[in-house]
Amino acid sequence: MSAGTVELDDIQGLLRFGYKHQTQASFLLLQIKDREAARAWLASVPVTSAVTAVPSPDTALQLALSREGLQALGVADDIVNAFSPEFVSGLGSDASQSRRLGDVGASAPERWQWGAGQKVPHVLVMLYAQPGRLAAFQQAIEAQCANGFDTLVSLATSEMDGIEPFGFVDGISQPKLDWERTRAVRDQEQLAYSNLSCLGEYLLGYPNEYGGYTDRPLLDPQRDPQALLPRAEDLPAQADLGRNGSYLVLRQLRQDVPGFWQFVNAQAGGDAAARERLAAAMVGRTRQGEPVVASTQDINAFDYQADPHGMRCPLGAHVRRANPRNADLPSGEPGLVSWLKRTLGLDAQAREQDRVASTRFHRMLRRGRAYGAPVSIDRALSGAASSFDTGLHFICLGANLARQFEFVQSAWLASTRFDGLRNESDPLLGTREPAVDGSPTNEFSLPQPEGPAQRLSGLPQFVTVLGGAYFFLPGIRALRYLASARSQGSP
Repeated sequence: MSAGTVELDDIQGLLRFGYKHQTQASFLLLQIKDREAARAWLASVPVTSAVTAVPSPDTALQLALSREGLQALGVADDIVNAFSPEFVSGLGSDASQSRRLGDVGASAPERWQWGAGQKVPHVLVMLYAQPGRLAAFQQAIEAQCANGFDTLVSLATSEMDGIEPFGFVDGISQPKLDWERTRAVRDQEQLAYSNLSCLGEYLLGYPNEYGGYTDRPLLDPQRDPQALLPRAEDLPAQADLGRNGSYLVLRQLRQDVPGFWQFVNAQAGGDAAARERLAAAMVGRTRQGEPVVASTQDINAFDYQADPHGMRCPLGAHVRRANPRNADLPSGEPGLVSWLKRTLGLDAQAREQDRVASTRFHRMLRRGRAYGAPVSIDRALSGAASSFDTGLHFICLGANLARQFEFVQSAWLASTRFDGLRNESDPLLGTREPAVDGSPTNEFSLPQPEGPAQRLSGLPQFVTVLGGAYFFLPGIRALRYLASARSQGSP
């Protein structure tokens, strides 16, 4: 392995492709019942790599393990504990973490259908297939798993042609990974928003945006006598269990589609055009995916510099919270003096625009899939679809759970103080539970060119968490190692 090498044959393909051509998918949440049978299957399971296949494969399998799954396999405690503290602690196991993430009220872990208590999955098997191929593929995999695993739950998905259940085009804004590794391996200040991210933001064992390597389990080579693991790029004397792997977050989100459109329609007084404008303002894009902040042919090529006060795209809009598209410093005049004033906080205008952390350190790679039946706006407004169960199996990938998923979820989406706002959390994902000090969180503000902002109040909860877990998506060689007896401890 040489510097600059990317071992695509050791990386699970989900990171690179997302399997958009494999429109059918199913996610199996398994618990280990027979350790040896489970190890035997994991040692040979046909995981699809990130190597480009032409034509695109009919089926693909990806696999991830929770902390509980590693322990159930018998992986040594010191190896398990060398993963990130967030992964080791898990999702939904700590009350303070749940408050930060907005997992309270109807979304509290004690109400989850899976992911808490005795229903924490050990292994996540993600199955992707081209149309008509999933049923037989899933049946074959389930038969292979039968001796070593119990199925906790099987999460079905639905093909909605790129439209998420509320009716908006989804999957537009994704970071572009630096697969060619052209980015400098140092923390280089960025004065303009860029969609290109260092590979180490999503894959362990590669340099990240800080120019460093995220902590991961590094082992004495004596614990890997068969040389199953790659060697660490930054510490070549160590076997790197994390390299080519990533952390994966899975959350099942039920979406109240009728509730969303009925609320928006009521606020718009039943006017269809006003209803569309308000819904787009809450999301930050039209239903067709066009950003409300600007008209552009490339619907992902924009930022918010020309709209600092949210006159076109409200500051609290969902896509603005999820990706503020800012740089390391607010914009300003060229030259050293301007740079110093902005860096030292001496520019009042720049200081006003510097209330949100730099985006490049908090990007996530999203790979979610919708589930349930699509609900049209007309049907949602009629009330006939009120009993429909539809939503999103949210999946994101990143190398750092704390500063990627947990930061975005707590500091940007769930926070009532994002970018100087008050009394409002994300208009789509907010729980509407009162803050710790009792202040409301069920408002949404639309700044006006003249006079105070228009404030909507009484937003209902539109999204409820039904389950969730943290997983490690290992490199393929690391998966084989974890399935071996050597991962139990020292030789």
